[in-house]
Amino acid sequence: MKLTLNVWRQAAPKSQGKIETYSIDGVNGDMSFLEMFDMLNEQLTCDGKEPVAFAHDCREGICGSCSMMINGQAHGPWKGAATCQLHMRAFKDGDTLTVEPFRAGAFPVIKDLVTDRSALDRIIQAGGYISVNTGGARDANEILIGKDVLEEAMDAAACIGCGACVAACPNASASLFTGAKVTHLGMLPQGQPERDKRALAMVEQMDEEGFGGCTLAGECMEACPKEISIDVIKKLHADFIRASAKRREPRAAVGAG
Repeated sequence: MKLTLNVWRQAAPKSQGKIETYSIDGVNGDMSFLEMFDMLNEQLTCDGKEPVAFAHDCREGICGSCSMMINGQAHGPWKGAATCQLHMRAFKDGDTLTVEPFRAGAFPVIKDLVTDRSALDRIIQAGGYISVNTGGARDANEILIGKDVLEEAMDAAACIGCGACVAACPNASASLFTGAKVTHLGMLPQGQPERDKRALAMVEQMDEEGFGGCTLAGECMEACPKEISIDVIKKLHADFIRASAKRREPRAAVGAG
């Protein structure tokens, strides 16, 4: 299979970027998209040119680092798949593919197809955790959790923090990501003590990072490689509104009878 690749090249964060065009031949349909880029980089290296920088780690749809826009779609045309899980049989001989980094103000380009997505890490640091006493492992049946609740929490916990939801959203909102993190902890007993604080802190950090507001366009859910439901955004809004109302409640004076 022979392909034409229009690839975004940018030497450094402050550099002027541009699209460069490459031709690659001998692509096998069983290759992953990243293996095809390995092949391209080998070709560029042999030609004495700078290889294309792109992020990857696990190549199994777990780490969330393989963030590419492929023909305007986050992670490419396959639904429920990260870029590393996309195989070249999704395309046909003679196709032209345009590959760019995820586009969002909160995701500055580091080099070529690599973006800085640490804004998502800072949202997690703001409240995406629970505080527990350390010690020996507790008995698995000590805290009983209903099957429906557990499954919904685990569906939300499947988020890999890739940022496809942000890249696909017309407002560059991180609400699906934040909603998934708030939901999966907020549905479990261990997450209840800090539930209000978590929702407030993570939403405030999300706003501070410069992400846009959610208008429930639904593009985030379509782009998510783990197919996380937009329902987590509704739960995020509910938790945030409830926590905000509690924060505004007047408190009794100290020592009042």
